Amino acid sequence: MTKIMVVEDQSMVLGAISALLELEPGFEVCAQCTDGLKAYKTLARIKEDGVLPDVILTDIEMPVMTGIELAQKVQSEFSDIAVIIMTTFSRAGYIRRAIDYGAKGFILKEAPSDELIVTIKKVLAGQRVIDPELALSALDDKDPLSEKERKALRLAGEGLKTAQIANMLFLSEGTVRNYLSEAIAKLHANNRIEAARLARQKGWL
Repeated sequence: MTKIMVVEDQSMVLGAISALLELEPGFEVCAQCTDGLKAYKTLARIKEDGVLPDVILTDIEMPVMTGIELAQKVQSEFSDIAVIIMTTFSRAGYIRRAIDYGAKGFILKEAPSDELIVTIKKVLAGQRVIDPELALSALDDKDPLSEKERKALRLAGEGLKTAQIANMLFLSEGTVRNYLSEAIAKLHANNRIEAARLARQKGWL
């Protein structure tokens, strides 16, 4: 029986995907989580019981911890679990980062349900499933942001002030300002909000 964890911040979508997967013979949804951090904590908890999932099917854009950040943690701490990214956006930056962090599949949410099933089966068979054209475009679209700059910029784009960002990232306000200034310069933006918008359009957040 293939155990699958589904991570999606929209409850109705989470329930619909889980129900669809449960209909497939040989598939079992062993956990449902509404953001990456909850998924990560669930993995740490159920690891002790020896019931880790074989596959994590995760959205990208979620509060607290994104699907790509979750993929990065899974790659470093639970490398036997295959991560498949699902999203409504076909942004090259997302794909590049997903590949860099060890994701084995990348599928759009609007894809037919049978394509999702096929993707999971191919990944379980050891294949990486990413649209070739999107993968090539990702290789040509280099992300200039560091991880720290990305985290600070994403929070700034959500409207948080420098002090709030510093508190959340356990950094000084001066360090946060430096990260944001670097990000603004790299993206040739006029301010942090514009920089966050440009980075999100590219899929770098």
